[in-house]
Amino acid sequence: MTCDDRNALLARAAQHGQAYLATVAGRPVAASATSEELRNALGGTLGTAGTEAVAVIDALAAAAERGTLASQGPRYFGFVIGGSLPVATAADWLVSSWDQNSAVYAMSPLVSVVEDITAGWMRDLLGLPDHGGVGFVTGCQMASFTALAAARHDVLRRAGWDAEADGLTGAPAIDLLVSEESHYTITMALRLLGLGAGRARRVPTDAQGRMLAPELARMLGESTGPCIVCAQAGNVNTGAFDPIEEISTLCRARGAWLHVDGAFGLWARTSPSLAPLAAGIQRADSIATDGHKWLNVPYDCGIVFCAHPEAQRAAMSLAAAYIVADAQERDPHEFVPEESRRARAVPVYAVLRSLGHAGLRALVERNCSHARRMAERLGADPAVRILNDVVLNQVLVRFEDPHWDADAFTRAVIAGVQQEGTCWLGGTVWHGMAAMRISISNWSTTAQDIDRSADAILDALRGASRSRPGCARR
Repeated sequence: MTCDDRNALLARAAQHGQAYLATVAGRPVAASATSEELRNALGGTLGTAGTEAVAVIDALAAAAERGTLASQGPRYFGFVIGGSLPVATAADWLVSSWDQNSAVYAMSPLVSVVEDITAGWMRDLLGLPDHGGVGFVTGCQMASFTALAAARHDVLRRAGWDAEADGLTGAPAIDLLVSEESHYTITMALRLLGLGAGRARRVPTDAQGRMLAPELARMLGESTGPCIVCAQAGNVNTGAFDPIEEISTLCRARGAWLHVDGAFGLWARTSPSLAPLAAGIQRADSIATDGHKWLNVPYDCGIVFCAHPEAQRAAMSLAAAYIVADAQERDPHEFVPEESRRARAVPVYAVLRSLGHAGLRALVERNCSHARRMAERLGADPAVRILNDVVLNQVLVRFEDPHWDADAFTRAVIAGVQQEGTCWLGGTVWHGMAAMRISISNWSTTAQDIDRSADAILDALRGASRSRPGCARR
């Protein structure tokens, strides 16, 4: 391929990308292609001769028109997905063009320095200890994995055991205390680390999903060995925050490591009005968060903060004869499980640099205001019950009709909304009840998008009330 051919191919891809983004706000949010249609368009036998590169790009772009959800758009409220700010998308295109392996400084001085700068900015924005370690991983799943690996190292080291050298066979048992509302990624991290998901004891929570500190205190007093506690900032259903200030005090008194899952709730710290929700999080030993949620950067990007970088490095790094470390520079692989890795910090740098503290605060506060607006619009209907205190960007909704099963009725409304296409949102089960979960975290969502979406949800409610598909009379 010549230089001209390459440039033409990149320009073609850019044209497709620009066309997609230009229409994403107006298109139906749900995907309309079936899996069979997508396989027919993209599959088939892989021939001996390759396909022309332009044709490959054209085929992918054509399939994306009907095969993707408009999660980049302003009315996608399904999971906590923020879309991507234009500056983040542009920076990510640069990352692909550079194709840097960001494992060590020697492989990419630029990425190493950008990570270091970005880590410092985030610690400052969030009011976290300025000496803490920061790593960029694939998402909050791996951020929690990394943090809990550091926790495992630290609590066992204090008990006289080297987990990295000697494994876990014969190691002192670690007391694991997690919220009964912990996200399943915490369970997965415990499994992957060999700590045993089934060994974790669940701390009871209140009606909003907040950990009950007195219950934690009681459970902490039931053992004396190594201990790890997992709390959360931002319940995935209600947006509620555990009382982290109290929890951190209990953990310090017990000598327990406190890890906080702050996948999206951590960013409340950027707003003076919302920061009290996460009071005390700066005292946590580790925090996991996502960049592709409220930072609105492209997938994949998660961030781990660790107040004990020596424990993080001990758990993550391993020397190789062919890698000569520069003690004066950051080697990113010392803070994360991966070696070959994408330059994930670059889009985060671009977002922080372009928005500044004021811009990021405005984005977070605007989304939370939209959530309250959505709750008010929906809650005014007598058939709607808002199940949560709308303290952040999550709205939990249940639809009720005195003559019909509320779980089936709620699911019918959700299906109607998804099929109609004005917006997209999903279902969940909250305390044994079917519910609609609305997550608002996209930079481009406006009050008009909220009103238009609320109207569509209420229309789906009326449609379900008339037809009641799948409902059974009591």
